[in-house]
Amino acid sequence: MKQSIFLVALVVADYDEAIEFYTKKLHFTLIEDTYQPEQDKRWVVVAPPKSPGTQLLLARASKPEQKSFIGNQTGGRVFLFLNTDNFWRDYKEMVSLGIKFVREPKDAPYGTVAVFEDLYGNLWDLVQLNSK
Repeated sequence: MKQSIFLVALVVADYDEAIEFYTKKLHFTLIEDTYQPEQDKRWVVVAPPKSPGTQLLLARASKPEQKSFIGNQTGGRVFLFLNTDNFWRDYKEMVSLGIKFVREPKDAPYGTVAVFEDLYGNLWDLVQLNSK
């Protein structure tokens, strides 16, 4: 059996502001943005550039209980991990674009890492793994 996780749903307040953040600040590619009239929602998928892996489904909160989880889907833990081939290039650019880092860069046994917030406050690791 071969399986993989291909999408992770990220609850957002607004499709367009989320698309703007992910495509302009993180340089993700907009894979799909399709209106689904039967549910009055959009199917919005983004992914890091040239990434063959997991993609993000930007899912607009449609109920009050969903809205309460925007920016806090994991109770304040780091939620997503963005792997890069050049930590310092990406870190410096993200800082210049106004992305807030809540934990400064550090060298860890597995690589270089820093924690940043997305536009809603979800925590991400920016990480460059050590070569094996």
